[in-house]
Amino acid sequence: MKKNLVLLGMMASGKTTLAKIVAKKLNFNFIDTDEVIVKNNSMSIIDIFKKRGESFFRTEEEKEVLKAVKKSNSIISIGGGAFLNKKIRDNVLQNSISIWLSVDIEILQRRIKRNDKRPLLKVENYKTKFKELYLERKKIYLLADYKIDCGKLKKEVLVKKIIKLYSNE
Repeated sequence: MKKNLVLLGMMASGKTTLAKIVAKKLNFNFIDTDEVIVKNNSMSIIDIFKKRGESFFRTEEEKEVLKAVKKSNSIISIGGGAFLNKKIRDNVLQNSISIWLSVDIEILQRRIKRNDKRPLLKVENYKTKFKELYLERKKIYLLADYKIDCGKLKKEVLVKKIIKLYSNE
């Protein structure tokens, strides 16, 4: 049986969008662990952070990612910080094919500027905070099985690259 595919990367890197398209093309299940957490808790991630705290969210995230990777025939999009969790990372690396969707920080900052649903960026100087997160996470993301430099590539090209990497496994 073929391993699941896990897409990881920074917030706004296109994980959910690309995972949905790839899942549809491969006729696989699509799982967005952030969406599962939102549904299970009946509140947005930003509200979960506000009302229950980041540690509650991270516990939920670990539970849902570990549950998702146990399923089969799935394309899974995990939250930007999930891969930093050693238990999640080890599980993903052992039981799935992982692809880091790498996007330049400038492009990511333009994308997140239009989005106020990012709890870790609800700070005075979000650009500085974002750069810190980016540099910290980048080191961990390098541990993924594959890296795709998304740059300015169109969705269709990225989908083909993802499917090609996954199919060659």
